[in-house]
Amino acid sequence: MKRAITPTQVERLMREDDFIVSKTNPKGIITYGNPIFVEFSGYSEDELIGSQHNIIRHPDMPRAAFKLAWDTIQSGKEFFAYVKNMSKDGGYYWVFTHITPDFDPSGGIVGYTSVRRCPKRSAIETITPVYAQMLAAEKAAGAREAIGAGTQVLVDVMTQMGMGYEELVFAL
Repeated sequence: MKRAITPTQVERLMREDDFIVSKTNPKGIITYGNPIFVEFSGYSEDELIGSQHNIIRHPDMPRAAFKLAWDTIQSGKEFFAYVKNMSKDGGYYWVFTHITPDFDPSGGIVGYTSVRRCPKRSAIETITPVYAQMLAAEKAAGAREAIGAGTQVLVDVMTQMGMGYEELVFAL
């Protein structure tokens, strides 16, 4: 289903009261998307349901950021991040995302819920160069070492600021 989309410089701004909600199964296949998700993604509900959630992944996002997200939620913890997504038409939109695992009665993970809201502009301005550094490190390292190289950039930023990941995200 995923096709090559050329990114554009057209940004869609979330409204202050927007909440984008989606649910996936444990493998990241979309099982639900609210009308605002459909609106911002540019895909129809039928195109979204059954697709991998990375259908909206923007190429400006480093792979290491998604590795951190998956490692965190698969361990049963919630995850927060600023994310640049890409619409079907190649445009983009920034979100502040909160992803939580969904559990069955015995504590097993049965899926994930992501709630995204309008991000602070100042946070986007701060995180954009960090993501660019991570992406550059990933490209320079090559496929086998890419995620490690991108992760090291993030670790260096956290060390420099004297903060853990969540502290850094909430400080933005």
